[in-house]
Amino acid sequence: MVKEILKNAEDRMKKAVEVVREELVKVRTGKATTALLDGIKVEYYGNIVPLNQVANISTPDVHTITVQAWEKNLLGVIDKAILNANLGLNPVNDGNILRVPIPPLNEERRRELVKLIKKFGEDGKIAVRNVRRDAIEHLKKSEKAEHFSEDERKRGEHESQKLTDKYIQDIDKLLVLKEKEIMEV
Repeated sequence: MVKEILKNAEDRMKKAVEVVREELVKVRTGKATTALLDGIKVEYYGNIVPLNQVANISTPDVHTITVQAWEKNLLGVIDKAILNANLGLNPVNDGNILRVPIPPLNEERRRELVKLIKKFGEDGKIAVRNVRRDAIEHLKKSEKAEHFSEDERKRGEHESQKLTDKYIQDIDKLLVLKEKEIMEV
């Protein structure tokens, strides 16, 4: 029973770390990466679909993303979708392909991005701590229902704290790497 509760808690903590990782990938660092366009959706024959399902996205160099639509009539729609995504990107449409130049970041923008990633990190840490709290409550309820002893509950709480520390440390590592990447000129 204790193992089940801890396994469930660990799975939820892993998901929280994964959400932070996904959010950090979307943050622009001054280098071109196809992940910058991951959240963009376009209208395709009446359906809203992810951009990567209607176009090839690549990075020919560190300062440019190219988007080659499978159908030329989609270029305008994709162009508008990128502009409306408020990523600070201005695509250039040459009629065959969209080129999205990635402007270098100024110092002020870098600092704003660092604050943003720290917020994502803090949200992730809060999620991990909430999972720990839920696990401990679950352990206490199960102990009261006499599924196991007080010693087992305390061991479970200790293990849940260890898991929390591990996943918060994982989030901190992600933040350090991303901050270094952002502040790199």
